[in-house]
Amino acid sequence: MAAVDVGGTFTDVAVWHASRASLRTNKRLTTPVDPARAVVDGLDALGSAIAAVVHGTTLLTNALIERRGAVVGLITTHGFRDVLEIGNELRYDTFDLKLRRPDPIVPRRLRMAVPERMSSDGEVIVPLDLRATEAAGRFLVEQGVQAIAIAFVNAYANPAHEQAAARLLSGMFPDISISTSAEVSSEVREYERFSTTTANAYVQPLIDGYLGDLSSQLPSSLFLMLSDGTISTVGAARRLPICMVESGPAAGTIAAAQLAKDCEWPAAMAFDMGGTTAKLSLIHDGLPQLTRSLEVARVHRLKKGSGLPLRVPSIDLLEIGAGGGSIARVDSLGLLKVGPESAGAVPGPACYGRGGNEATVTDADLVLGYISPRGLVGGRVRLDAEFARTSIARVAERLDMSVDETAAGIIDVVNTHMATAARIHLAEHGRDPRRYRLIAFGGAGPLHAFRVAKLLGITQVVLPRDAGVAAAIGMLVAPRGVERVRSWRCPLDRLDWGRVQSLLTELETDARELIRQSHVAEEDIHVEIAADLRYVGQGHELTVGLDRRYIENHDLESIAAAFAEHYRRRYSLVLERMPAEIVSWRVRAQGPAVVERAYRFNDGTTGARQGVEQRRAFFRECGGPVDVAVHFRDSLAEHDVVRGPALIEEETTTCVVGPGWSAALDGMGNLLMWNEA
Repeated sequence: MAAVDVGGTFTDVAVWHASRASLRTNKRLTTPVDPARAVVDGLDALGSAIAAVVHGTTLLTNALIERRGAVVGLITTHGFRDVLEIGNELRYDTFDLKLRRPDPIVPRRLRMAVPERMSSDGEVIVPLDLRATEAAGRFLVEQGVQAIAIAFVNAYANPAHEQAAARLLSGMFPDISISTSAEVSSEVREYERFSTTTANAYVQPLIDGYLGDLSSQLPSSLFLMLSDGTISTVGAARRLPICMVESGPAAGTIAAAQLAKDCEWPAAMAFDMGGTTAKLSLIHDGLPQLTRSLEVARVHRLKKGSGLPLRVPSIDLLEIGAGGGSIARVDSLGLLKVGPESAGAVPGPACYGRGGNEATVTDADLVLGYISPRGLVGGRVRLDAEFARTSIARVAERLDMSVDETAAGIIDVVNTHMATAARIHLAEHGRDPRRYRLIAFGGAGPLHAFRVAKLLGITQVVLPRDAGVAAAIGMLVAPRGVERVRSWRCPLDRLDWGRVQSLLTELETDARELIRQSHVAEEDIHVEIAADLRYVGQGHELTVGLDRRYIENHDLESIAAAFAEHYRRRYSLVLERMPAEIVSWRVRAQGPAVVERAYRFNDGTTGARQGVEQRRAFFRECGGPVDVAVHFRDSLAEHDVVRGPALIEEETTTCVVGPGWSAALDGMGNLLMWNEA
């Protein structure tokens, strides 16, 4: 069994050998022009017969950010042509007089309205005009669209009109991708549903071609990682690719969650810093937080509400900063800024020697001595320290600072931004960062973990074995699963139990059929039921898990009590005299993971290098560059204590142990780092 995570800078590979109960990993530069090449090369380098491959990628996110998807047309209900531009009319920054919103994926000239109308109860008010639909389809194809999104008002209540339009257009234009809102996001809220559907259509031709090409090059079955931390089939991913938009970062969180569960840590924070971005997610009692609402392609990277809204199940991931390839520059006010632009894999940071000449976070880490001059990934990615210094020097000249101070400033800016964003996120959820362990992974995560933890007041940091490829390992231990949702707004005290049972049966049947396609036996399928509830008059809901017996016994009191308890945990109060209502029903089906506990497995191999080296590294706490010990993780014995300042290298990353901090291996091979103060 193998797993592959294609990131913006690196492609990570992990292979699980069942017969030997061992894990092997590989890391190589992503090949943006042909991403499949790095995947195939990474698997070939491990030289193993592979039965199946689980794949996650940032390809979709990058396509939405860079606007390099398909040309998309939209067919919608007459009078709703401009929903994508009207949005929800909320200002994400009240005091920004030059506030910008993301441009709609579909320009107005490619948005067509046709006569049709459903009521919110699913009753036909205006029948679908098939002639107008045919004319709209012909016009869009003549304009060169490669995909068509169909999003009618209230289609979540009755998808008949969307289905009829899709059948008509598929028959007329078999080479055009068709996405319907009832299949992509069968939920209330026109703007979010329309946005999700058009985003799905936008990336569908791209992902369809990529997965087709990749499948043809792999001698084994291919499965896809979804944003909610579960695995699905190629067929499902081709039909609903938008569900993969956060697949790579979600996989890393799954690895961290499994580790937290095995170690019985009640509260952990997954910190993933790769080559392009840094993300954070919260884990409680071994389970990552889930959300059904996320944003991509933000106009302002760290401002919630400035991106394209999507309504898909996802692990709740907060983008908190830049990655190793993020570019440093001096703005018009003479201030040092880092990101969001990234050098990516090509040309990459200046130190890669591949044509990049702008200073990046990786260049700063190299100049400061944190990264080995031998290079990355066991020396397979060679680094040029002089190129790095030259790129930093150009920034330093504009700031009238030394190269070392400028490089340290770049790192300070990145770390401060990440800690600030994390602190705000935790405060919004009523959480105290000091109660958490920080699980750091990704190629750059261990380099920055101790400083981010220090800024947050966190005293314990965990670096899993093979932290640089944790996302790929997470795909191995991820469950196979699927979630199905249907909106039906109804006061809790007036539920039609017959309709509830019929709706849940339909959703469960669909979910079970899809998960069986992922090679899960019927007896291994676990089904969970949930509902989105709110108090009448509120604009947002809470997803509450429900015991199946509540439905079977028509137990309104237990449903109301479950909602009240969930509301109390979130907001510390309950609106006792307010009636509640259900907005949507959800069914989630899951099967077991292929590999149960990848982090417990160790093949017993050790690195070729042993002992301790010395290297100059910059620590502001020590007054500048100092000689520090460089340990190799493979040579450390259990409970050997490394006291900072020090560096601990492994093939896929380097851990920076700061002054006043110490680190040691535990029995599972995790590197534990703690503040001695």
